[in-house]
Amino acid sequence: MRAAICAALIAAGCCSAQAQEAPATTARVPAELHVDAADRRGEEQTYLTFPEWFLVFSPAEYAEMLRTQPSSEFPWFGHIGQFWGAYRHVFDATAEYPFNSEYHTMISVIGVSTTLEYGLKGSYETLIGRLTELTAATNVTPEDRLATKQAQDYVDFVRVRPWYEFDFIAPLRALWSDTPWWGPHALRKWERRYLLTSEWAIKAGYAWLLEKATRSSFDPPSDQTFVVVQGLPENIEAALPAVQRIRSVDDRSLIAIPRYQAFTEYAQSLAHRGTSFVEIAGNRGPILTSLIAPSTSPVPPGATILFRQPIVTRPGYERRILEIEIARLSDVIREQDIEHVFDF
Repeated sequence: MRAAICAALIAAGCCSAQAQEAPATTARVPAELHVDAADRRGEEQTYLTFPEWFLVFSPAEYAEMLRTQPSSEFPWFGHIGQFWGAYRHVFDATAEYPFNSEYHTMISVIGVSTTLEYGLKGSYETLIGRLTELTAATNVTPEDRLATKQAQDYVDFVRVRPWYEFDFIAPLRALWSDTPWWGPHALRKWERRYLLTSEWAIKAGYAWLLEKATRSSFDPPSDQTFVVVQGLPENIEAALPAVQRIRSVDDRSLIAIPRYQAFTEYAQSLAHRGTSFVEIAGNRGPILTSLIAPSTSPVPPGATILFRQPIVTRPGYERRILEIEIARLSDVIREQDIEHVFDF
């Protein structure tokens, strides 16, 4: 009422300047917090990273299977189909985004390479490998045991580094220097030597060429993901030393955490400590995750299945590729054993 009266008096030239300038009381609006523009990545990348990670999941299945079964039992041709089927799904899911030519080119290159590798190896193992398996039990020769170890070493490496940086020469040297040249099951022994020598030598050469081409064409990718979180514990750096706290506003914090496989591990640790995600790499919409579960189990609340892949080496199980809103990510992590979070 006083403000209305004063306004009328001002119009008539009768209200004092002191009354005119009396400040209004307003509620404080908390400042918003965002990932800096230089640290953002396109929302479509959470989808496009899946084909890359399938080429981690597939070797992981292979390494696990080798402990108890011969290599000829691996579904080489089935995994070729799963790779291209997954690419079709993510291609369709990203149709509404600007076309990411760099990522699509990379997926095409690794897809063609994997198709050739798996096709050749699947054919060889079916025709030749199964014959020599008749002469020896699983992992009975030193060569088979070395191949099993190398398969797991490779998986452990590619979870954190690009595959072309893996040292294929080291197991090749071990094959010819650390395993005896003669011994039982000679047919299987020498057939494996021929296969492993050919495979590791070719991969070493191809990896060298690809690394040179990649480094000359592209800048090194960042090994961090910047995220805005809510409810970050005060002493989190003691438990998770790779967390970098950039700045905070009220109960929200901008932090940097490791990328790739480590992102999943840190996201799980943060979620189980009560932290929730607000923004990841500049995105607040959907993020892709994967989950291995029995085919008959229910879908986690708050998640949408983009597509499914049967785990051929584990009958009755499937890999579910889930779309989850970033605001719900911590809740789903706390409720489910998430395999991987695809962090753009």
